[in-house]
Amino acid sequence: MCAMKNTLKSSIIDNLDEEYYQISTDILSSFPKFRPPLDLFILKEETAQILLLKKKGDRMDKDEQERVAELCKEGNIFVARSDHAVYSKHIAKQLDLVLVDENLKEGEIAEIFCYALTDRIEEFMEQPVKAVFTKLYNDLMVLTEYVWEDQNRVKSLVRRLHTGEHSLAKHSFNTGALGLWLFGKVFPGGFNRRVYDKTALALFLHDMGMGKIPAFIRDKEKPLTQDERTKVNMHPLLGSKIALKLGLKFDEMQHCIMEHHERLDGTGYPNKVKEMSPLGSICAVADSYCAMITKRPYAEAMEPLAAAKELGQSTRAYSTKVTKFLLEAVVSERW
Repeated sequence: MCAMKNTLKSSIIDNLDEEYYQISTDILSSFPKFRPPLDLFILKEETAQILLLKKKGDRMDKDEQERVAELCKEGNIFVARSDHAVYSKHIAKQLDLVLVDENLKEGEIAEIFCYALTDRIEEFMEQPVKAVFTKLYNDLMVLTEYVWEDQNRVKSLVRRLHTGEHSLAKHSFNTGALGLWLFGKVFPGGFNRRVYDKTALALFLHDMGMGKIPAFIRDKEKPLTQDERTKVNMHPLLGSKIALKLGLKFDEMQHCIMEHHERLDGTGYPNKVKEMSPLGSICAVADSYCAMITKRPYAEAMEPLAAAKELGQSTRAYSTKVTKFLLEAVVSERW
């Protein structure tokens, strides 16, 4: 990204979007009315200059608001790309704005989704009630609308998987993003939009039952006691109950919640089944891989290639079809 300049010569006006976002009226209307959250710039076409119009946080009276709104309609209001971090955090609060902002790059949109959805998931895990779920649901539907237009866009999400310290919200985002990518590989084009929506919900919310497990157990560094292990092993059942209470009664949700810890050799939990649904198998691989590549209280993070190889070698526990797609992608860095 180029450094911001006070003026632009006419010869580089065509490359304006490399330094500034031209914001739409939808974006402008999402800002606080009286104090913009970042600097606003105006384009002076006759002199090919970008000039500061209003500084971040400065109060705008009604006349100034009307003037800025009119200039925005004319396409003459910009924000600096150097303010991308501020802009991303703002737009993440109204995620549907990514669908109307034509100046955002694919990678920037993926960053916004990562930030916004992780935040929403964290809120939901702390308070899994209808009102909080509705906000998360709406944001996930923005994601599926965006990705449905071009399912290769999922790769940008997978490139931004959270690493470092494990958290329930980060893990849920990671599993959702990777799971959607794997789903597209296992079923290339063999599903409709409604199935895709339900699959995304199920993958991102597969671990909702863990929110009911006390934090001191989830974050424990020492081996769990038998009683603590029993409680942890109950989290799929707790998640299933939460889903039903929220009206999420479709099969995809139950498959992901109830099967992400099951294994094909019957060594998993909670039901020790040996036959798993295709989506449950996808979720199990995504969940395990995403846990392995982050630092958990009881284990260091593994390198992505080592984690993918270990899962690929566990042929009795995981679907070889799914682990093959994962390993090939990690080896070739296809995403």
